[in-house]
Amino acid sequence: MAYIALKNINKIYPNGFHAVHNFNLEIAKGEFVVFVGPSGCGKSTTLRMIAGLEDISNGEFLLNGKRANEMGPREREVAMVFQSYALYPQMTVYDNIAFGLTLQGVDEDVIEERVQNTARILGLTDYLDRLPRALSGGQRQRVAIGRAIIRKVGIFLMDEPLSNLDAKQRVTMRYEIAQIHQETGATTIYVTHDQTEAMTLADRIVVMKDGYVQQIGTPYELYFQPANVFVAGFIGEPPMNFLRGKVQNGALRFGDNLLDLSRKLGERVKDYEGKELVFGFRPEAIRLGAAEEGYTLTAQVELTEMLGDNTNVYITSGGDQAILKVDSHDTPETDVPITFHIPMESVYLFDGETENVISV
Repeated sequence: MAYIALKNINKIYPNGFHAVHNFNLEIAKGEFVVFVGPSGCGKSTTLRMIAGLEDISNGEFLLNGKRANEMGPREREVAMVFQSYALYPQMTVYDNIAFGLTLQGVDEDVIEERVQNTARILGLTDYLDRLPRALSGGQRQRVAIGRAIIRKVGIFLMDEPLSNLDAKQRVTMRYEIAQIHQETGATTIYVTHDQTEAMTLADRIVVMKDGYVQQIGTPYELYFQPANVFVAGFIGEPPMNFLRGKVQNGALRFGDNLLDLSRKLGERVKDYEGKELVFGFRPEAIRLGAAEEGYTLTAQVELTEMLGDNTNVYITSGGDQAILKVDSHDTPETDVPITFHIPMESVYLFDGETENVISV
């Protein structure tokens, strides 16, 4: 039995706006699940319905097999970490972490022991007597997390907790959140618009767009087996390249490139004759030079971005644009032709109308 189950969950506001459509998900105890998608996709709304902060318009929310739609946040035994730290500025770090237990009337000796253990996990032992204004952004976020985990509830909900931190702090906090999850073993649902956070933290990822679930899977599955153009373009940095074309005599044309799709689809290529397809490949999947295996393409180099260990190469072929990721030692000159090939297993084909992946 799933620890948390959402069955055909919908959120419809009084003005008629349908924010979440038929959301279905089962979460195992101790699992780390990340909701990811662009702003306005419904991920935070779904999290708030799980927390009990938003009413569920229709559908069923189950905790340990029991209907929980009507339960309040306290009854659900969840702890939530918000985007804003929401710390009490007049209280020390110790008192901020202990606040929930103090309200519950927990014995002071128990509070002392649990605060010290929580501070040890979060690396806050030397800061317990400080006020929030004396802390860095990353330290404040750790205090907010500490206030949540000290309650020892079964479910942690995190709503874009790292969005106010700079890039270096986000990397550090991602590691710390992963470590905390390992230590506590708590079921965690995490919301972000940052696909890097999703890929590095999650056991499974739920990709959302316009209130609909696009795909649910492990980071590996979403990267190597995307269900559609949206997921393929959202997961990965730089994103997957997409070249659109119409199938004519079993081939797609991009600029001076003519690609024989029967090599990928076999006899099924006849089913797509005259239809628009999307040819996808990831920037890092390419190899420079021509090869008999896979597809060889030629293009014009427009711009290069040297990033240290690799270079992003921006190319055009006809009216299509793409990005290639190459070793920095192989950085090409701009305004010159480039030849590269894509291994067959790294080529993705999508239906031009539905934008769903074509399984091969």
